[in-house]
Amino acid sequence: MPGPSPPGQGATRRTWLGLIVLQLPVFLVSMDFSVLYLAMPTISDALEPTATQQLWILDIYGFMIAGLLITMGNIGDRIGRRRVLLTGAAVFGGASVLAAFATDPILLIAARALMGLGGATLMPASLSLIANMFPIARERARAIGVWTAAFAGGAAIGPVIGGTLLHHFWWGVVFLINVPVLAILFLAGPSLLPEFRARQTERFDVLGVVLSLAGILPAVYSVKTFAVHGPTPTAVATGLFGISMLALFIRHERRAAAPLLVLSLFANAGFSAALAVALVGMMAQGGLAYLTNVYLQSVLGYDVLTAALAGIPMAVTVAVFSIYADRVTRLVGVRSALVGAVMLAGFAAIALASLSTSSPLWVYMVITAVAGIGFGVQFSLVSEVVVGSAPPEKSGAASGVSETSFELGTALGLALIGSLATAVFLSRDDGHGFADSLGETLKQSGDAGPVADAARAAFVDGLHVAAIAGGGLLLVVGAVVAVAMRGASTSGPEPVLT
Repeated sequence: MPGPSPPGQGATRRTWLGLIVLQLPVFLVSMDFSVLYLAMPTISDALEPTATQQLWILDIYGFMIAGLLITMGNIGDRIGRRRVLLTGAAVFGGASVLAAFATDPILLIAARALMGLGGATLMPASLSLIANMFPIARERARAIGVWTAAFAGGAAIGPVIGGTLLHHFWWGVVFLINVPVLAILFLAGPSLLPEFRARQTERFDVLGVVLSLAGILPAVYSVKTFAVHGPTPTAVATGLFGISMLALFIRHERRAAAPLLVLSLFANAGFSAALAVALVGMMAQGGLAYLTNVYLQSVLGYDVLTAALAGIPMAVTVAVFSIYADRVTRLVGVRSALVGAVMLAGFAAIALASLSTSSPLWVYMVITAVAGIGFGVQFSLVSEVVVGSAPPEKSGAASGVSETSFELGTALGLALIGSLATAVFLSRDDGHGFADSLGETLKQSGDAGPVADAARAAFVDGLHVAAIAGGGLLLVVGAVVAVAMRGASTSGPEPVLT
């Protein structure tokens, strides 16, 4: 059976080839988050889903991933990370085919749920396998940077690939593109990827799984509902229920013999700081990415494909600085690199407040490219610190916690930062009769005229406030991390491979 490089020895060419194979599912899971938004108009024309069904088609995938990441990370630790990775890939690929040929909205929703189930196994399994394959910290840091770059690349390139395919084929092709990529994983994975499982004698924490799902799923549903409809009774009730279940989950985990979540990890300042950066970083990045996409299309008037192409400079800087974040770390240390990256992303986010209703496209591209430097370094270091802080037998579970923070941050970004921008937009109405969003307002009033001009200006005002708020949050968390990680060890134990 192939294994990782022996402790103390550098990674071999075979190990680096295995890393390339590991990027395939990461790229697909990330791409699938963004590509469906392009396909929704065509899907709506073909399947005629109701408004509620459209929301479930978009959201059920993220709900399943967010709710199951911690559970699947633990299962991988117990029964084998490579086994879980390949099993999840099979579920993801089969569900992709089912989604591509869905004949009604209910079947598509079910297929998307299965894709989320498979996707929840791929992220923690792939990241935790890196800990096994790269026992030397320096090489592991570089490998995690490549992993982060693949995730960022999938999110950025997804709309470009999706837009090109949708221009030539029917909507199902955005799901079928997963199949040949996963076929490569199945052919190469068994020979290039090592297997790892922890030696466990305690019973699996089934109650912990139930409580975690009962907490995470309603919490994520609540923030997403809040983002779309505001603080409705349903959003508030599900949010309170989710919080109460999470409180019970934490109480249970303190007493469990083999807990799903090792709470002692949070005593490590580096681990807790990394999760805070993941949460706030994705909150700012996710919320502002949504708003700037609307800005490019509805304010500046670019089409979807042009807007997607405008995001490539940021994708490039995220990818490059994710891969080479370890060099930054060697120069200034983990603490300084993490704090500096968060601060840089924060200042770049605030710089988005300089955009106007007639800004040249290059201004947006330069600002977001600079932001990509900060996000690339910080997201790579988050994964590195989380994996390094956990013992090897729990790195899958720790990876699941990290990815859950990213998912929750994205949801909170849309709910909080997106809602803040909407509130400012509506406050600038001044009797024009704005609808709930810029897009709906332009549909009612047309693309030209005083109402359209006022709506675009109001949206840009909302974008400015959201950019300052998101950037300010990053600056605050950067300052907090600087204090929290002062003198703290972030390297964690070196994995002892068995």
